[in-house]
Amino acid sequence: MEESPITDAVLGDRAPALPRPHAVDGVTRGRVEPLRVEELRDLPAFDALAAEWNALVKRVDDQVFYRHEFVRCWIESFAPEVTLRILTARNALGMLVAVLGLQEEQGHQYGVPVRRLSSLTNKHSCRFDLLADEPRRAAVAFLSHLMGDPGWGMLRLSDVPEGGAAWELLHAARGAGMPWGAWPSARSPYLLLPPTVAAWTKGRSNAKPLRRRRRRLEERGHVAVERVSGLEGLDSKLEEAFALEQSGWKAREGTAIAQAKHRQDFYTRLARTAAERGWLGLYFLRLDARPIAFQYGLEYAGRYLAMKPGYDETLSEVSPGHLLTESLVQDCIGRGLSELDLLGDDAPYKREWTEHVRQHHWLFIYRDTWMGQTLQRSKFRWAPVAKRMVGRWVRRR
Repeated sequence: MEESPITDAVLGDRAPALPRPHAVDGVTRGRVEPLRVEELRDLPAFDALAAEWNALVKRVDDQVFYRHEFVRCWIESFAPEVTLRILTARNALGMLVAVLGLQEEQGHQYGVPVRRLSSLTNKHSCRFDLLADEPRRAAVAFLSHLMGDPGWGMLRLSDVPEGGAAWELLHAARGAGMPWGAWPSARSPYLLLPPTVAAWTKGRSNAKPLRRRRRRLEERGHVAVERVSGLEGLDSKLEEAFALEQSGWKAREGTAIAQAKHRQDFYTRLARTAAERGWLGLYFLRLDARPIAFQYGLEYAGRYLAMKPGYDETLSEVSPGHLLTESLVQDCIGRGLSELDLLGDDAPYKREWTEHVRQHHWLFIYRDTWMGQTLQRSKFRWAPVAKRMVGRWVRRR
């Protein structure tokens, strides 16, 4: 997908506005008490916040990717030595009302070194957002705090959902005259689940082809679906899943979970944590007890979140991955779930199941300096123009 910056015209009436005084909990009548912003810079301080963090998640946007346990697994696996810059905000009563999980790192943009503050994320995090009871108020407080620190040049937040609370940081930055921008990132397909399997099956275009492929697979042996949700035998099940994933194209591209210790650590830690809390949903399609497809996912707040699939490519003619997805959807409906979130990037195999997608974006804020303005223009003006010119030249050849 061609990257294209979001312009003021796209934002329309979402221009930033500083909060007007009004009465809220812990606030003196007629004026808003300022939020007290603090930074957490080590894991013990982050761990001490677990209960309050999760209570905030439950109040504002109850997604598993935002929970303390998920972020903890990510830090331990992908960034154990990172310099944490986790922003917290408390109201006049001392209640935690906002958090923004950041890390400090040295990066580059088009070869230019820049000290950046980045979200605690990578492509395995799925999505990220500012967590706040009052997003606009929190955004103003956090950005004001960061502007007092001259040690960074760019703030970068990855995979923020369209309309997420973190967009208020861009509005606050624009109001402060700071350079900013946004790139579209993942378009994640999702399927809204009806109350019954019969309602879902009706009108499905791939129902008959999958019935034929299932019959062809059953001619080869006994076919069964297994759901793993607990700790008992979990490590051996994960080994099966990781080995199956590594048997195909992901191994050739070096992206299989088992090919990197930090990836295997993350998915193992997360599976154990999820199993302890009743969130794990690891599904297998088996042929005579041999795994031929799997789906690693989490079941949380009425959704099934499909994080990592894999299948035996030697059986591609019967589509074991799609056969497992069909059984997975049926099981999710039977369990009373309302949505199957396929996560990650858009792909043809995901579009066999749904036309709905969630757009995500990368959000950028630069310091209002000559260098910050130059970095912003290079990314959101000059680079897109150069890319279009090259594209036109290639098409004309």
